[in-house]
Amino acid sequence: MGKFVVKKTNTGETFRLVAGNGEVIGVSEVYSSHSGLTNGIESVRKNAVVAEVEDQTVEGYEQVKNPKFEIYTDKAGEFRFRLKAGNGETILASEGYSQKAGCKNGIESVRKNAPDAEVTDYE
Repeated sequence: MGKFVVKKTNTGETFRLVAGNGEVIGVSEVYSSHSGLTNGIESVRKNAVVAEVEDQTVEGYEQVKNPKFEIYTDKAGEFRFRLKAGNGETILASEGYSQKAGCKNGIESVRKNAPDAEVTDYE
């Protein structure tokens, strides 16, 4: 089972979604309040299961409504995804993947792990 690992930073709090095997699936923005962070976690839980995928690496890709997972390539040419909430805010972002298949597997891991992931205290 996955977990949300909450971490304090100099400017607030952030969380990582970690799969059962210990791999980090995605990270959040920094939240200035604990209630904002809690809302962010709940938003990931809720949106991960209903979000469609918009593959921006395909020419002429079809835009889909929020909430959605966006697959894109970064400046280094790696594949990444971000989960956007219904309001268009990015609520989770992935690491870089060398292959698109790995990126898609990351999205499936979010869908599988986020809904029932426990929240752990600060590292």
